[in-house]
Amino acid sequence: MSQSAPAPRPSRVRRTAAAAAGLTVLAGLLAACSGGDDGPGEEGQSPEDVLAEAKQNLDDTPGLNLTVETEELPDGVQGVSSADGAVNRQPAFEGTLGVETSFGGADVPVVAVDDTVYAQLPLGPGWQEVDPEQYGAPDPARLLDTETGFSALLTATEDVEEGETVRGGEDNSEVLTEYTGTVPGEAVQFLIPSAEGDFDAVYTVDDETLLRRTELTGAFYPDTDPITYVITFDDYGLDVDITAPS
Repeated sequence: MSQSAPAPRPSRVRRTAAAAAGLTVLAGLLAACSGGDDGPGEEGQSPEDVLAEAKQNLDDTPGLNLTVETEELPDGVQGVSSADGAVNRQPAFEGTLGVETSFGGADVPVVAVDDTVYAQLPLGPGWQEVDPEQYGAPDPARLLDTETGFSALLTATEDVEEGETVRGGEDNSEVLTEYTGTVPGEAVQFLIPSAEGDFDAVYTVDDETLLRRTELTGAFYPDTDPITYVITFDDYGLDVDITAPS
């Protein structure tokens, strides 16, 4: 009985071309996920120069949206666990503060403008003027202060080191680079007045040298273990007018 002829084997040329094409695709995927992209700043800039440029860009924006959060405050501590809102150069803030008190936690609507902080306290009669220091919190309108706010942390950071550059953000369209260093407690007290000692800082800067994320870890509250606050910065260039509640 006759046997059918064996199927022809692919030529070495075709096999080599297919392998090369596969490697090209794989390299493209790896580049899209991490590395292979230009980070922030200009070629040859030191990490300190990049953070200084990120500070200038933050100082130049008329406003933005920011969030501040920590997973959990230490037991027995009354203070701010989160913030979410718009802040501008008036200076003013409009948003919500998460506050932990002896009566429990609450998300409190807040407007800060003209050196006055207004809040809608739980069970309170509408908007009231409050002293944020009573809650271990700053005046949120001052978070963008060029000398004492978030941008000042960037140039107060010591022993700065550049980390990995990766793709991130929506649709992996952003090139993000991490920078680490140490910040003295005095520079962090604008955020939590009771902060003391040195703080570990991790900054995430995009390819336009915009600060997108800050992590601060240290002793924010007396006689407690270190905790981490994470701050995110979005919508650079936000133009928002904030007025006192009526």
